[in-house]
Amino acid sequence: MPRLSEAMTAYRPVLAANPYQPLPAHIVRIHRMVPDNHLFTLRFADDRQATEFRHRPGQFIMLSVPGAGEAPISISSSPTRPQVLELCVRRTGRVTDALYRLRSTDVVGIRGPYGNGFPVEELAGNDLLLVAGGLGMAPLRSLLWYALDSRDHYGSITLMYGGRTPADMLFRDELVSLADRPDLTCLLSVDRDPDGGWPQQICRLPELFERVRLQPATTYAAICGPPIVYRLVLKRLLALGFSKDRILMSLERRMKCGIGMCGHCSVGYRYTCLHGPIFTYWDAINLPELV
Repeated sequence: MPRLSEAMTAYRPVLAANPYQPLPAHIVRIHRMVPDNHLFTLRFADDRQATEFRHRPGQFIMLSVPGAGEAPISISSSPTRPQVLELCVRRTGRVTDALYRLRSTDVVGIRGPYGNGFPVEELAGNDLLLVAGGLGMAPLRSLLWYALDSRDHYGSITLMYGGRTPADMLFRDELVSLADRPDLTCLLSVDRDPDGGWPQQICRLPELFERVRLQPATTYAAICGPPIVYRLVLKRLLALGFSKDRILMSLERRMKCGIGMCGHCSVGYRYTCLHGPIFTYWDAINLPELV
């Protein structure tokens, strides 16, 4: 069996004859989760493409809006639930502004999937710790549901997710409902609770480590969030004794082509669209520009 680093870099996305040609997909549903952060459910216009599309948790697609351009978007749905793709899209620029003006049944374009994704085969048989802050829940949701839908392949599963307030939390109702699952430790925190109705923890995300017992030797940790989350969470994980190759980080840089041709996302000798967006902490140490 290949080592973790080999398993992560050996995977290559399946490209069409023309890798720059997007495939048409219909918007099936638009769920307005929080202001300027909506969940778009898409399905390929061609039934065969909808059936055959496969991705790994942690991969991304290039989403194009006619007349506006295209942008890289993490896939938030699990490959264990095929036929549709769920994308958590933040309104940040021209492409996403145009996307937010569309309605159900409108058509967009999809290229991909791209990136390496999480090495789910290598993670099998181990405990999983998922730590997300703010918008970091968008790419980690795919891994979460993959692990829950393949529950027998993994040991204990722990989710830690922190937001500023309950109103800022992505997938809030969905995650709160998971708190009662006996096969998952689901710890959700907010920095403050203005309305006083939050049912879980009111604390900073790193403080959740004090509420769970972890086994670093048999656990892989997956992290995604803003830079402050990486700094504080990495400090906690290293203090607990996690080895650097058991810490997986979902890192995003502005990607343009998705196939390593434009060089826009290059970091040293790596391309985020090919060798990432999932990196080990060991990678981050050797390529400090990653974080």
